[in-house]
Amino acid sequence: MNRQCYDYDILVIGAGHAGCEAAHICARMGLNVLLLTLNLETIAQASCNPAIGGLAKGHLVREIDALAGIMAYVTDKAGIWFKQLNTSKGPAVRSSRAQIDKWLYTKTMRDLLENCKNLHIRQDEAIEVLVRKGRVFGVKTALGQEIYAKAVVVSPGTFLNGLMHIGKRKFSGGRLQEQASVSLAENLKKLGLGGGRFKTGTCPRLDKRTINFSVLTAQEPDKNPIPFSSKTKKITQKQVPCHITYTNSKTHSIIKKSLKYSALYGGVIKSTGVRYCPSIEDKIVKFADKKRHQIFLEPEGRDTCEYYPNGLSNSLPIDIQLKVLHSIVGLEKVKITRPGYAIEHDYIDPRCLYHSLEVKRIKNLFLAGQINGTTGYEEAASLGLMAGINAALNILGKKPFILKRWQAFIGVLIDDLVTKGTAEPYRMFTSRSEYRLILREDNANLRLNELARQIGLMDKETFQQIEKIKKEINVFLNKAATFKIKPSASLNRILKKNKSTPLNKATTLRQLIKRPGINFGNLQKLSFFPHDINKQVKEQVEITFKYNGYIKRQQREIEKLKRIEAIKISTNLNYDKLSGLSKEIKEKLKIYKPRTLGAAYRISGVTPAAIAILMVYLNKKFRS
Repeated sequence: MNRQCYDYDILVIGAGHAGCEAAHICARMGLNVLLLTLNLETIAQASCNPAIGGLAKGHLVREIDALAGIMAYVTDKAGIWFKQLNTSKGPAVRSSRAQIDKWLYTKTMRDLLENCKNLHIRQDEAIEVLVRKGRVFGVKTALGQEIYAKAVVVSPGTFLNGLMHIGKRKFSGGRLQEQASVSLAENLKKLGLGGGRFKTGTCPRLDKRTINFSVLTAQEPDKNPIPFSSKTKKITQKQVPCHITYTNSKTHSIIKKSLKYSALYGGVIKSTGVRYCPSIEDKIVKFADKKRHQIFLEPEGRDTCEYYPNGLSNSLPIDIQLKVLHSIVGLEKVKITRPGYAIEHDYIDPRCLYHSLEVKRIKNLFLAGQINGTTGYEEAASLGLMAGINAALNILGKKPFILKRWQAFIGVLIDDLVTKGTAEPYRMFTSRSEYRLILREDNANLRLNELARQIGLMDKETFQQIEKIKKEINVFLNKAATFKIKPSASLNRILKKNKSTPLNKATTLRQLIKRPGINFGNLQKLSFFPHDINKQVKEQVEITFKYNGYIKRQQREIEKLKRIEAIKISTNLNYDKLSGLSKEIKEKLKIYKPRTLGAAYRISGVTPAAIAILMVYLNKKFRS
């Protein structure tokens, strides 16, 4: 096709969390973008629980923000309950979570997109990706249009051939009473993009007016909520509490007797579900020894009567859903506004993608979100952002932007998917990263600022602000390492109060901060340092002092990984000819076809001895 005939530079299919990030970042990078959605009213809808962030997911949201994405900013605008999780544990596993007003979240996202220069939004269904000679050139829509674009990002979420289940009833759909994307699923299969089926689900929604809050335990938000985005100075909107209740023996008995009516246990659903977010049927069957399960009651918004009973995802008939709810304390007279359901949807094997998220066999076609085998808003948004960045860079004739495992959780997410694939819906955990003490939520902007600047995502003012913080951290680190503190009655009272040994001789501020239970907050009133010092500066210095040995060890491991990551492996390498490798390892290498020695190292079951054999072989081949 003649380049002058293109309607848009980039076309994005689907306006979920992945599609919104992809469309926005492409437009921000100066390209002419069309965002195609089935329904303008449901842009960035929270289909499942009304929350953003959580364990490890909070890391992703802050990395999205550091790379000029918009999820963090919109969450700050729509958040109604902010909480820092795991505050009693180490900094590597601390994460942020926010309940959102889901209607305000959608409105805020739509307003942002509609006021974004170069970005156009249209309601229509993409039914076919147009490809010629191994290159995408647009899409065909259900309304009979052919829209031409230089690159296409496909992000259909659970709508890709979605099939919904409530008991024995099943019907096509991407969300309750919203049509599935069936034609597009068939088209992708014809293009040779194979995959499988995954299952997810959601909880019934409850009428707030029928919940007995007086017998429930309130979960208050943090008094001083910490924003997700570096652009947000302070959370000023009114916060609301969540509440906790529990299932009980009566609840479990009802579910056990009703398993034959469940779509999941009645044999209707065949696909793989989310192991780390099980349905209530799964919990009762697989954790039969547990006497109760927590139900977290989350408001869907500040001005709506709907509540989300997090922990009660199921595929039971509606009448049984009611019986289950009525057996729970505080929900004895509750009414359902929308039933819970399970949904099966297609996904594409992510091993067909480059790390840029471009399809290997089709130039300028990118996949993002649940189509890549993930679950969760934050994972989807991360993939959408990276697919959008790389689609734009492709059109601009620039090299792809690839985050490494040691640079970001987003890098871990993508590397896991495209290197190893996934046999179940992929969910992010801090444990998936080998370097989680370095890839903390609190330093995402510091880690990624320079990378964002290099590809033109960071405005000059924001970049300079973050670089200033980096300099202040280094200055404070050097000063605190040598600054002497003498024993005093006031200091020893603070040390004793925090169960630390009193000081009997002078020591450095660094040695004092390294003590368990002692932090800059304890010492602030003693004026050992300026009171107006930046909060992030104090936080980073404190973490560096307390975990210095562990951080240095991970940095050494990263340097080792960088070296083996640089050693390339040909996709045509005949592993059968390599002596010393077991048959099992050869089979795994042939299946995954790693492109680097580092990627081979991360394949489960590939031993260090096997890596050594590969390294010797590749070095010999390079010298020859």
